[in-house]
Amino acid sequence: MSTVSTAFEKAAAEDRAALVGYLPAGFPDKQTAIKAALAMVEAGADVIEVGLPYSDPLMDGPVIADAVYRALKGGVKIKDVFDTVQAVADAGAAALVMTYWNPVDKYGADAFSRDLASAGGAGLITPDLTPEEAGPWLEASDAHGLDRVFLVAPSSPPQRVETITSLCRGFVYAVSVMGITGARDAVSSSAAGVVARIREHTTLPAAVGLGVSNGAQARQVAGFADGVIVGSAFVRRIAGAATPADAIASVRELTADLAQGVRRG
Repeated sequence: MSTVSTAFEKAAAEDRAALVGYLPAGFPDKQTAIKAALAMVEAGADVIEVGLPYSDPLMDGPVIADAVYRALKGGVKIKDVFDTVQAVADAGAAALVMTYWNPVDKYGADAFSRDLASAGGAGLITPDLTPEEAGPWLEASDAHGLDRVFLVAPSSPPQRVETITSLCRGFVYAVSVMGITGARDAVSSSAAGVVARIREHTTLPAAVGLGVSNGAQARQVAGFADGVIVGSAFVRRIAGAATPADAIASVRELTADLAQGVRRG
């Protein structure tokens, strides 16, 4: 059983949704990014998504896109992503890499999977990889025992949901809204429907991403989903901090609020 599966099972046993937090590697710099990820773990995050900065982040809203741009300007490398993953894994949490497919393809799917597994990573979330083009990743993830998380959108028809969920391991990423990432004032009304449609085809956990920014929204999502994914709200905290120490403290504070929110009792 993977560390991701274990994290979701532990959360379910404690009558709560799993908390999944996202931060891009190298933002605002490598060491602060690592310390912020570890602060998430210490404050109650179950799974950490380590973002691999990419020059054309089509799915990402302005908050994450700007953070990724700053990380790339700062010289972040794929090795820094693996180092961040290893730090999270060494802290006892599940670490996934959130990445567009192009960087993995250029690195080599098997080589990337090998190095990710060596760093203690659990797998990949691949927002722009379709099942039809996923052959090299499916083969590499099988060879190296990695989870693969694909996305189901509100627009995905039943046959598509069946195809996507059949390829997933760890959990299924339920996209709550059509569009780009970003914290929103309210949870999308379509989110519960996406989760319900996922559950018609798989027993894997369904985690909702795009839009959650505080404990109250996390509580709402935890009422119908197995996991709550938060990204832009964390990145905004770091971007708005005056110092690295302030950034880490702010991330810890938000994580604690979200960790309370995902509890169902």
